[in-house]
Amino acid sequence: MIPDLPELIELERIIEDGATHLDVRRVCAVDAGDKHFPVYSLALGNRSRETPAVGFFGGIHGLERIGTQIVLVFLASLLARLRWDSVLQRQLEMVRLVFMPLVNPIGMFQGTRCNGHGVDLMRNAPLEARERAPFLLGGQRISNQLAWYRGRLGAPMEAESQAVCSVVTEELLSREFSIALDCHSGFGLRDRIWFPYAHTVTPIRHLPEVHALQHLFNQTNPHHNYVFEPQSRQYLAHGDLWDHLYLQAITEEQRVFLPFTLEMGSWLWVKKSPRQMFSRRGYFNPLPIHRLQRVLRRHLLWLDFLTRAAAGYRQWLPHDGDRMEHHEKAIARWYWGSDR
Repeated sequence: MIPDLPELIELERIIEDGATHLDVRRVCAVDAGDKHFPVYSLALGNRSRETPAVGFFGGIHGLERIGTQIVLVFLASLLARLRWDSVLQRQLEMVRLVFMPLVNPIGMFQGTRCNGHGVDLMRNAPLEARERAPFLLGGQRISNQLAWYRGRLGAPMEAESQAVCSVVTEELLSREFSIALDCHSGFGLRDRIWFPYAHTVTPIRHLPEVHALQHLFNQTNPHHNYVFEPQSRQYLAHGDLWDHLYLQAITEEQRVFLPFTLEMGSWLWVKKSPRQMFSRRGYFNPLPIHRLQRVLRRHLLWLDFLTRAAAGYRQWLPHDGDRMEHHEKAIARWYWGSDR
């Protein structure tokens, strides 16, 4: 039985309309009673492993519909522009774009953070925090009736988590350079761009590359309102999916894989519309239509920037002395100092 899930209906409409441009893969399927949900991966652009790639992910937490909606709007915009935008057509000769807009369809259908087994997919990887993680929030194995459940110790990762890993491994980690952006909501009053690690306060190997990309974004979009920081500045967590994939990526010395999380500050939406507190969905999504439209518009700039930055990565990626300079500035900014 096909579920009545608006985001899935929109995704399948996009697949149908963009059939001539999209490489579509049904990575897995998950069931909830008599309802069957596909988990799709879509891609467009150059298939060659010699080209860089960007992956866009949404809906890992079912309550956070806005993440899926942003990825869908961006994908639909690209497909509409491909009919006439010769600049975009040339750009896609230089980059591969990969989309998983709805990773956790059961969670979104049921209105829960977790998947159909009660597992939080962002706590599901086989990875332990090196330093102390907060009780419950950092991931727990007590019960799937409590939030942030990691899954049973020693059990395989959930099908949805494995689907993300499969797509990232095949489409992103098979290339010399790639970026991932995972769209979430629900933390604080500011929109944040998080990068690994979540399981330790130790800086990642590619800290200079992250700092160089952030500097590039500041130069080209000086009036943005994002806070860039390692996730460890806010809290540590067990089982972080992107830490797990990043650790796989750095087994190859020459590979550069930069995973980011867009963490939209949904507390601001609640502050502006206090009535949202009476809706569970309202804690994680902008409910008034004008605010939803504003949020969808605002973040497309960041997604588009990542596609351009990946296509031209050889022009800005730091080397030698520049890399050391970026490393020192990043350490001072994010690990020794308080400036964000």
